Amino acid sequence: VEFVESGGGLVQPGGSLRLSCAASGSIFSHYPMGWYRHVPGKQRELVAGITTSSTTNYIDYVKGRFTISRDNDKQMLYLQMNSLKTEDTARYYCNRALGMQPGPWGQGTQVTVSS
Repeated sequence: VEFVESGGGLVQPGGSLRLSCAASGSIFSHYPMGWYRHVPGKQRELVAGITTSSTTNYIDYVKGRFTISRDNDKQMLYLQMNSLKTEDTARYYCNRALGMQPGPWGQGTQVTVSS
């Protein structure tokens, strides 16, 4: 299995970004997926998850601002990030989630929120 993340960048506080994740090498629709973030010096954490039936959950900090979605036909995972805050600055990764053993980690995509 391979995950390739894209869509990160530099954005001002209050701005928006849409992250994308292309999955290959396994049957994407069979797995619950998630977006994780990693800040240097801290553990990687799951910020949003989506089940195989597209039920979603979020950590409290991003609720109402981030939206996770998936397109099983395209084997794509997305994260719409709105009302971004400086504290959202991190490297974001996609992978299996919600009780599933993560696969190999991709390169991630850097999100920097700064004025």
